[in-house]
Amino acid sequence: MTLPSNRMLSLDMMRGFTVAAMILVNFPGSEEYVYFTLRHTHWNGLSFTDLVAPFFLFIVGVSISFAYTKKKQENAPKAKLYRKIITRSIKIFAVGMFLNLMPDFDWQHIRWTGTLHRIAIVFLVTAILFLNTNWKQQAWITAILLIGYCLVMTTIPLPGYGKVMLEPGLNIAAWLDTKYLPGRMWQGTWDPEGILSTFPSFATTITGMLAGKLIHSNYTQQEKAGYLMSAGLMAAAAGYFWGLGFPVNENLWTSSFVLVTSGFASLVLGAMIWWVDILQYKKYGAFGVILGANAIAVYVFGDLLSLIFYRLPFNGKPLNTAVVNQLISLSVPANLASLLYALLYVGIVFIPAWLLYRKNIIIKI
Repeated sequence: MTLPSNRMLSLDMMRGFTVAAMILVNFPGSEEYVYFTLRHTHWNGLSFTDLVAPFFLFIVGVSISFAYTKKKQENAPKAKLYRKIITRSIKIFAVGMFLNLMPDFDWQHIRWTGTLHRIAIVFLVTAILFLNTNWKQQAWITAILLIGYCLVMTTIPLPGYGKVMLEPGLNIAAWLDTKYLPGRMWQGTWDPEGILSTFPSFATTITGMLAGKLIHSNYTQQEKAGYLMSAGLMAAAAGYFWGLGFPVNENLWTSSFVLVTSGFASLVLGAMIWWVDILQYKKYGAFGVILGANAIAVYVFGDLLSLIFYRLPFNGKPLNTAVVNQLISLSVPANLASLLYALLYVGIVFIPAWLLYRKNIIIKI
């Protein structure tokens, strides 16, 4: 394939593989048969699946740095930039609402939160923040968000219980969701993309903005990759030790979770820069680059195509169930059969992304 010269291919590659992982874990062949690490952890802990959402928000932060650094340096009119940021946020949020409503469009049990909804809100806040702060201020804001969130979650007693609690549905974040979050919640009485946990997710994206600042520096490519990986190791280690007191938890998006996952994301980005930009192994990451060029569109493709590949009846059963059962009947282990179908589905979603890439079409939402 012909790789465009005006994009950061290592970032596109990381974005693309992150979206592929998102589709892989969202659409197993069977919800009954899934390897542990391809499920979200029930509560405290970290699985491969738990890395997907923070990786994407980290990449959003790097992308913000790439999109607005030059405009910021040129003192471009902020009013025009604000309009574009707000418009894009509304579009992403609207697409998220469409996917939440699909396929039944049940307005009585609507859910107002989700992956794209959080991306929209976080992009809106952090992009405006980027235009009005420097990297040192952003670093301080990240520290304040993480420490402040930790203090709120670990010092404020849960109303009605008189003590601090960090259990599923029994914590101050869940209490706020119950009181103030409209619509249906993912877990009935609380939501992993709820109100309070959105604040530390801002910090996740700001860490991406700080990584973007490093990439825009005058360091050599080798130095950039080295600093990103070193910073990633230190952040992940700091998050681990913080997690001994404030556990690593995706549902609560804890401060320790932010540091561990942003650390891993920085490590991966540094490795991608080394692989693509330094060693020039571009062709081996073509799959990720193609998906990453239209990341949100690919995510939407995944949801839309699932109506066929996860709902279409085949001998009285959904297609995915029929295929997985057939593989199991051929002595394929159940979890592996489910994974094989998920991988097949990622390949199917790749087809429209590849067609768009061949036509040099970038769908901007």
